[in-house]
Amino acid sequence: MRAEQQLRTFMRVFEKFPADKPLAKFLPEFFKRNKQMGSNDRRSASRLLYNYFRLGRAVADKSVEQRLFLAEFLCTSVDNPFLHHFRPDLNEKIYLSSDEKINYASLNEGLAMEEVFPFTEHLSDGIDKEAFLRSFFVQPDLFIRIHPKAVSWVLKTLEESNVDFSLIAEHTVALPNGTNLNTLFPDNSFPVKPYEVQDLSSQKTAVYFKPNRYEHWWDACAASGGKSLLLFSEQPDIKLLVSDIRESVLDNLDERFIAAGLRTYQKKLIDLTKNADPEIHHYEFDGIILDAPCTGSGTWGRTPEMISQFEEYKIRGFQNLQMTIAANVIRYLKQGKPLIYITCSVFREENEEIIIWLQKNHGMQLEGFELIKGYENKADTMFVARLIKN
Repeated sequence: MRAEQQLRTFMRVFEKFPADKPLAKFLPEFFKRNKQMGSNDRRSASRLLYNYFRLGRAVADKSVEQRLFLAEFLCTSVDNPFLHHFRPDLNEKIYLSSDEKINYASLNEGLAMEEVFPFTEHLSDGIDKEAFLRSFFVQPDLFIRIHPKAVSWVLKTLEESNVDFSLIAEHTVALPNGTNLNTLFPDNSFPVKPYEVQDLSSQKTAVYFKPNRYEHWWDACAASGGKSLLLFSEQPDIKLLVSDIRESVLDNLDERFIAAGLRTYQKKLIDLTKNADPEIHHYEFDGIILDAPCTGSGTWGRTPEMISQFEEYKIRGFQNLQMTIAANVIRYLKQGKPLIYITCSVFREENEEIIIWLQKNHGMQLEGFELIKGYENKADTMFVARLIKN
């Protein structure tokens, strides 16, 4: 039977999965080593694994197989042949709403929602705990930010391709996760790169940047450069320094920046846990973006395996790291100018507590902040604050 083959494949992959590796990295490597697996097997195994980990740490007393069947029930909204084979009783209720499924599983399958994400006592103020927990059973969308010159062309291409999409804002489109953008928009299909992949919540942080023409800005933890490109889209005439501790990350920025039309910038390899004077000297900036290293807990809807891998004590470790880095970067901020502090975390220790600490210990003045509730929009949840140096 097809369903039994899918279960055997799932178990084979699951047993090889190391507890400390992202699924997005492990699966391509596994499939590369096991080329005999067909495309259907790869898709099935991937879906089952991601759905399995969406249960987090709930119903831990059940077998792997029973947890998988429950996860399929909670994460699927259409008739499921896999579930029909193993748990026809659950498949009969597959069309229930998410809330109805959760209620049924709580009453009949031993599901305790707080065990899905057992760190709720650390949640930032303003997070709707119940809505946040329910969001783990929903696949987040894929979001793109469209180049202003390409809006009409991108929308026309999507319409002609019969792709299911939603126009969220003038330059923002939501697509089903897994949409093949390379097929839709092949290289050199438009004079400039027509879009950037960027989560909806990440795009919303731009409201707090407010750059002025010819200012000098520093993207201190640049990573893939998404915030730099967002800053550039707000003000093309800025002077920009990007830095990161990972040389490989900086090496990959050039191609992405050039494709987006960002050509005037500097980049430096900097460990921000140490004195940055040898690299920055005594330079001062008109604005600093600190997309701080964090637990990433606001993105675990995309990487649900992290719920099982994470240990609670790490929250304080990240908080200490954020304090160290923030203290080091604001030394290079001009008086009266903004620090844009960003995390993709839902934990108050990484969010509100850092802002309070910066105000009390470094004389920073809070101008505004926001907890961007991505779980309401099938997006990541993020925190952003704009603080002014006195």
